[in-house]
Amino acid sequence: MAAISVAFFYFLYGRLDGLGAKIDTLGGRIDTLGGRIDEQGRSLGARIDALSGRVDAQGADLGARIDALSGRIDAQTARIDALSARLDDHTARHRHVG
Repeated sequence: MAAISVAFFYFLYGRLDGLGAKIDTLGGRIDTLGGRIDEQGRSLGARIDALSGRVDAQGADLGARIDALSGRIDAQTARIDALSARLDDHTARHRHVG
């Protein structure tokens, strides 16, 4: 009976040792995948930073263009106001004459 218990113990020990080796192998694979994920995350972060910089630059360029157009619109509005004042003045003079 003791021989069976010892044999069974060695059998279980061998099975557990095999499972431990498989677990170690899986742990190594998980570490490898974790390293790849870290690399890809850093690469993606760098791409996002580059795109963010481009978006910022384009936003600044667009802001400058909008400011320039706004200045041109303001100048045209001032010209229209001046022409409108001249028209009002001209209309007022011709009313008194006739």
